[in-house]
Amino acid sequence: MSTVLIKVVQVILALSFLILVHELGHFTFAKLFKTRVNKFYLFFNPKFSIVKCKKIDGKLKFKFFSKNGDEWDQYPSTEYGMGWLPLGGYCAIAGMIDETTGKDDLPEVPQPWEFRTKPAWQRFFIMFGGVLFNFILAIILYACILGTWGEQYLKTEDAVYGVAVNDLSYEMGFRDGDRILSIDGVPTDNFATLQVDMVRSKAREAVVLRDGDTLRIAIDPVYLPAMLNTPGMFDLAFPFVVAEVPENSINKDSDLQAGDAVKAIDGEPMFIVQQIRRELQRHKGGEVTATLERSGAMVESALQVDTAGLVGVALDADPEKYFNVTKRTYNALSAIPAGAAKTWKTISNYVKELGLIFSPKTKAYKSVGSFIAIGKIFPAAWDWYKFWSLAALFSIMLGVLNILPIPALDGGHILFLLVEMITGRKPGDKFLEVAETIGMILLIALMVLAFGNDIRGLFIH
Repeated sequence: MSTVLIKVVQVILALSFLILVHELGHFTFAKLFKTRVNKFYLFFNPKFSIVKCKKIDGKLKFKFFSKNGDEWDQYPSTEYGMGWLPLGGYCAIAGMIDETTGKDDLPEVPQPWEFRTKPAWQRFFIMFGGVLFNFILAIILYACILGTWGEQYLKTEDAVYGVAVNDLSYEMGFRDGDRILSIDGVPTDNFATLQVDMVRSKAREAVVLRDGDTLRIAIDPVYLPAMLNTPGMFDLAFPFVVAEVPENSINKDSDLQAGDAVKAIDGEPMFIVQQIRRELQRHKGGEVTATLERSGAMVESALQVDTAGLVGVALDADPEKYFNVTKRTYNALSAIPAGAAKTWKTISNYVKELGLIFSPKTKAYKSVGSFIAIGKIFPAAWDWYKFWSLAALFSIMLGVLNILPIPALDGGHILFLLVEMITGRKPGDKFLEVAETIGMILLIALMVLAFGNDIRGLFIH
């Protein structure tokens, strides 16, 4: 199976599952409050459906590749089906104005089984059900992931060689070997999230340990857009230790041996991989003298540097050989609260990220992506751990996005319901129809932005 096909299958499978769960939340509360659900579909079905079924006169009947709007519509039971357009799904609730149903599509006389005749608190739960189910699903997925694979990460305090900086972080005042202790007074924990933590919090100050001294580095907000779009600000610094000298290496005839640790280049002390790589770039196509530590003794070796600035060795990059990697395992009971905690933290982080997107100064809107961007996130080879981890993340994203107070989203309906519950006044059907139209225009504009960013990303690197 090709890489592209694997990614496409993962995207469709994950999003279909998440949207099905979301719509199931609406469906469950609608049924709980005896509200009629006309249709419950996986995928959209313009013109026709691949398969649909419905209980008619007490018997479950099926149709395959049938056109929409047939004689089944006269029966009040729910029609379940699968459409042919794999862009989500829907739950059509009777008596509700949404993106598919306008004021003129509703019966003149409201019926007791319709959404619009139910008490506001019941309508609130019907609308909130989708978001609630997405969050519950994330808790379940994270609990299963933690219970099956556990978790492991490198604490910032255990990154004993500190960070290796790129041009941006160097310009901001960070240096190779810095150990970042806190961001805006909050102690750092996970080394892998240092950069994203700074961006999410719009950090103004970092405290670092440098050569035994504690320093405060002021972070100018002007750097925030660059921080968003410049990966690798804080790479993990680790020693340059040779694991193997391949047969096709430019230095296959040198005396390099597995286990050799570089301590200096041309007499200049350095032992961190990133520092040595930068030094080798200055000697492309030339030769350097490396000081090596071998079995406790120091030896020197002349090494050839190819035109790419490489010496042609495989590095021993196993983090567990150099760092204390934190590992945690969970049983069936401990995995559930851990999954809930991880879900809450992810929700909080994603809300912060949305705040960046809606702040023009950050230029985070340029990173908004569509299905193309989502596809790039999935791995090229099938990996169940990554698949379910991304599914949990996207379930949270789907829930948070849907609760935004934008008409046409669940959050828009919820906002109007909250106003109704507080004031006792129900918005008119015409108002809801206009608001739904405005919301759809906003969503289409967001989709255009997302696809535009993706297409631009295909041509600009």
